[in-house]
Amino acid sequence: MRTSKYIISLLLLLSSLFSFSQEEEEKAPLEINGYVRNYTGVLLEPPNDFSIIQNTLNLEFKMQTDKIGFYANPFVYQYENRANIFDVRELYIDLFTKKVDFRIGRQQVIWGQADGVFITDIVSPKNLTDFLLWDFNEIRIGVNVIKTKYYPHDDHEIELVLIPSFTPTISPEEGSIWRPEMSFPAPVIFDYSKQDVPVNLENGEAFGRYSISKSAFDVQLMGGYTWNDDPSMHITKEIDTSTMELSGLTVTPEHHRLYLSGLSFNTDIKGFILRGEGAYYFDKYFQTENPKATDALTQKDELNYVVGLDKTIGDWKISGQFIQTIIIEYDDFIQDDEVRNMATLMVNRTLFREKVRLELFTYYGIDNEDAFVRLRGFYFPKDAISIELGGNVFLGTTGLFGQYYQNNMLYAKVKYNF
Repeated sequence: MRTSKYIISLLLLLSSLFSFSQEEEEKAPLEINGYVRNYTGVLLEPPNDFSIIQNTLNLEFKMQTDKIGFYANPFVYQYENRANIFDVRELYIDLFTKKVDFRIGRQQVIWGQADGVFITDIVSPKNLTDFLLWDFNEIRIGVNVIKTKYYPHDDHEIELVLIPSFTPTISPEEGSIWRPEMSFPAPVIFDYSKQDVPVNLENGEAFGRYSISKSAFDVQLMGGYTWNDDPSMHITKEIDTSTMELSGLTVTPEHHRLYLSGLSFNTDIKGFILRGEGAYYFDKYFQTENPKATDALTQKDELNYVVGLDKTIGDWKISGQFIQTIIIEYDDFIQDDEVRNMATLMVNRTLFREKVRLELFTYYGIDNEDAFVRLRGFYFPKDAISIELGGNVFLGTTGLFGQYYQNNMLYAKVKYNF
């Protein structure tokens, strides 16, 4: 049903685009571009199974005048060993005035200054089917949005985002190498009766952002009334009355409301780009082992922030980040650590008149001494063709990255743009 709705919407939009193009051909010619890509990965652990075999067709339709614009981005993922996917990443209309712009329809909303992590960039939910291996424009899920931008002055901007229906994170499927293992101390029954959030006005989401852009710095202040994209696990214990021992558990996944505020900034300091962002979450749910907790959950505030420093030296680009998450008014029963620390490092260099680009990007989990290291090289033999060869290496045996220590792989992508 969902795919059918997108197909109908896409056909209606394309019909409007062609009609609009015929009426104002010189003002708004229809632009059609996209790419085809093969993405193949193989695991390094015997028996060296293919981690992914994906063929992609990505299309973009764009038309714009001074007052109105259209954009559509349908795509197809064709797989060898899983169900094929046809979807529409973005499908919206733009309306432009002197002081106010409107964008209505399915779209990605990208906020923040961080690379590879989501701090204030939380408006669009995530597709984690293959963990963090996809490009971030593919990880972000397009959602139905009414977005308004108001420009009170040349260097000030106010942005309001209304999302009428909630979209959760897409998690890896059962049996996927990217699905984390869950262990429980007793037999478990999952009750999914509360997992879906009903579609109605009361369950919508709202975000706001105020931006100042000066020659010396950029600053953004934001706030949100949203849902946690990942469900909390309410746990009901069953006790054997004859032995008074735990005999079973009922786990009920449920999404909860979140309130947050945040800021982001960047500035140039003697050739170095200093940037950062932070978000403060109010009354976020955490799993707890407190025996007094009726459903194994407790609510605490949480602070999440990142500080980064970038430098370009000739053909070299170097970027480092420190990321920290702090649970406020922590208690020792909470399963997550009170303070979690992570760092990232990115180094890339272009060679041979930008025909070749080499890149290293590393996530390092400081507390668990685990890491995700991505090495990749790009070759651009022609303007429309790119070849990417790379490797994904997971170090450690515990933590966010160490749990995937058996998923080390080599991969290749061949892409043709048109």
